[in-house]
Amino acid sequence: MTGSSLINRLIESLRCLPSVGPKSAQRMAYHLLEHNRQGASQLAHDLLEAIEQIGNCEQCRTLSEKTVCDICNNRGRDQSVICVVESPADVQVIEQVAGYRGVYFVLMGHLSPLDGVGPIELGLDILAKKLDAGIITELILATNPTVEGEATAYYIAEMASTRGIKATRIAHGVPIGGELEYVNSTTLSHAFNGRVEL
Repeated sequence: MTGSSLINRLIESLRCLPSVGPKSAQRMAYHLLEHNRQGASQLAHDLLEAIEQIGNCEQCRTLSEKTVCDICNNRGRDQSVICVVESPADVQVIEQVAGYRGVYFVLMGHLSPLDGVGPIELGLDILAKKLDAGIITELILATNPTVEGEATAYYIAEMASTRGIKATRIAHGVPIGGELEYVNSTTLSHAFNGRVEL
């Protein structure tokens, strides 16, 4: 790529974002430099501050500015029910729409032995200690409906089962407003297996 090495470095840096290829990164870089330098400066400031001040909650592992996040610290939440998710973004989605009143445990991924991600990397040793404490009555498994997500959910369900703790899986199936002809076979299979009586 020709031109300023600083511009090229900025474009390459923007490519670290998910789904941002060379063209998108170039458009972003030039937009910030040509039309919104103040916004770029604010973005740089906020990004640096977030990197320096945001860590993981000691109890659920979600991203937090505090040692213990607001959800875990909220005594109005049902501490006996844990929803297990793959990422902090999943916590945000559930909080916005589901009306869930328990707490969370964030895996920061899913089991993937080929990538070197095993139970320890997902913090399942920490989750096991929580299960052994005798407070938890239910684990809600809300991992993604991928092969890896399903394998992770099964592994955690086994952990719960050996301790006599109920493990439930969120339902997967045909979305409201969806048409069957456009639903993939895996989703349709989950929908049939998870059917309920009316």
